Amino acid sequence: MLSPSGAWTAIHAATLESLLNFDAPTIDRANSLKIDMANVSELDTLGAWLLEKMSRGARQAGHSATVVGVAVRYKGLIEDVRQVNRRKPTSRPHQNPVLARLETVGRSTFGAIEDVLVFLQMLGALGSAGLGVLRRPRSLRFKSLVYHLHQVGWQAISIIALVTFLIGAIIAQQGIFHFRKFGAESYVVDLVGILVLREIGVLIVAIMVAGRSGSAYTAELGSMKMREEIDALSTMGLDPVEVLILPRIIALVLALPILAFIGSMAALYGGGLVAWFYGGMSPAIYIARLHEAVSVTHFEVGMIKAPFMALVIGIVACSEGLRVKGSAESLGKQTTISVVKSIFLVIVLDGVFAVFFASIGM
Repeated sequence: MLSPSGAWTAIHAATLESLLNFDAPTIDRANSLKIDMANVSELDTLGAWLLEKMSRGARQAGHSATVVGVAVRYKGLIEDVRQVNRRKPTSRPHQNPVLARLETVGRSTFGAIEDVLVFLQMLGALGSAGLGVLRRPRSLRFKSLVYHLHQVGWQAISIIALVTFLIGAIIAQQGIFHFRKFGAESYVVDLVGILVLREIGVLIVAIMVAGRSGSAYTAELGSMKMREEIDALSTMGLDPVEVLILPRIIALVLALPILAFIGSMAALYGGGLVAWFYGGMSPAIYIARLHEAVSVTHFEVGMIKAPFMALVIGIVACSEGLRVKGSAESLGKQTTISVVKSIFLVIVLDGVFAVFFASIGM
């Protein structure tokens, strides 16, 4: 029989804990436990939990435990604490590993189908908004377009030029190092020129834009979705696709070919410097060889890819931004998904274009 008294509150936590530890051996040896709370003047969550802790300990040892004398005003608190951690986690039934793998494949398939439907839905909404702008050119947010073009294009020139310059220099250095074994250092110009203009230049720029601007689009739209600003636009009778998404994607489609051109020129310049200092090839010979190895077709192939890659990056980034829920965790998750999907689709699109251009002889 325990008859506690005084205040069972968090202020006296240390004292209560020490008394409970002191009486624990006696409670464990008892066949039954009865706690009279009539003399307890104050009780908070800490005191209620200590009371429940004693009761549970006695019951787990196979003894009976009762609590009496509880004031009416504390009965609700004690009952709430009594329900804490009562539910045991249900054990998952053993599942056939083959069926589990099939279930994973099925869920992944349905997830991929959902992603395709979201992409097509966004593409259709963009097409509808674009037709509306063609009918009513004044509805295009020109200031927003210029602002995003500045953010996506102008401010990205320095980092794009630096990275592509280094990549061109690395390609040239590795090409010279290996071609030198066969006495064919001059063919490094063909390697750098064709590879940069057709594939690497636009691909590297698209990947960097996906990581830089695509993530920014997703974060901006996701933050607006969390603050219900997009719902407010719909309530005011404005189309969020026309107001928010269309200017961003138009800016991306306009900026990416320009950035790809600048990146390709920077890569060729970096390759030329390495060919000069590392390979002993003078700039005049490098330019002459480049003129022989590279045709306008190679440049066209790279430039044709750029707008389509920009469209894919913009659609994925904006659609993932609109799928953000009301938490910071969801915002970070969708931003990561946006970048990963954009880079994956850009590489897939580059491969599709490579097969297509090879089939038509370009």
